[in-house]
Amino acid sequence: MIEGGAGYGFRFGGQHLVARGSGTLYWPDQDMLIVADLHLGKSERMARRGGTLLPPFETRETLARLGAELTATRPARLVLLGDIFDDDLAAHALTETDRATLDAIAARVETLFLAGNHDVASGPVDWACAGLVLRHIAVPGQGPDISGHYHPKLSLAGRSRPVFLVGRDHLILPAFGHYTGGLAHDAPVLRALVPAGLAVLTGRRALPLPLPLR
Repeated sequence: MIEGGAGYGFRFGGQHLVARGSGTLYWPDQDMLIVADLHLGKSERMARRGGTLLPPFETRETLARLGAELTATRPARLVLLGDIFDDDLAAHALTETDRATLDAIAARVETLFLAGNHDVASGPVDWACAGLVLRHIAVPGQGPDISGHYHPKLSLAGRSRPVFLVGRDHLILPAFGHYTGGLAHDAPVLRALVPAGLAVLTGRRALPLPLPLR
C-alpha cells in the first residue's frame, strides 16, 4: 500500500502502523486492514426497541465506505474488532442487499470477525499477531493491544471528530459506522488507558496531536 497524504504512520508495540483519515488502521508488515465498531443495523435495532427512528441507510453507506477502503489499501486480511452488528438480532435483520454486500466483502479478502459487547455471537473475543493482541475492549495491564469500543472523539476548532488514541500499551480506534456517537478523548476511562501519547484525528487527512493536549 502507498500511504499517501490521507494516512499517518507511527510505531506501536514495535510495529509500524498507519492511521488512515477514514478511521481504519493499516498494518503494512501484515498487509492487514483493521476496522472497529461498524454497528451494522443500528437503525433497525433502535426502531425494534422503540427508540428514535433513524433513516435506515447507515448499513449500506458503512459497507460502501468499507469497500472503498479495501479498494484503496488492497489488504490480504481484514480484521473487524467487534460490534460489527448493533446486536445479534440486527445481524439477522440485514436486507438481502446489505447481506450480499457483506458476504462479498468477506469473500473478497480473508476476514476475521471478533466479538464485541453488542454482538457476542460474531466470533472469538481476541486474536494475537506479531506481539500485539487485537480485541474489542482494551484490557489494562494486558497490552500492547489494539481495540475499539469507546468510539473516541476530539473537538478541534469547534468540530468533534473521531480520533485514534495511541498510548504505550493501548491503541484505540474510532468507530467506523454511522450513528455510533462517541466518548470524549479525555474522559476518565480513556485517560486511564491512554494518559499520554498521540491522538490522530480522522478526516481528509489524518492529523496527529500530542496527548495530553497542550
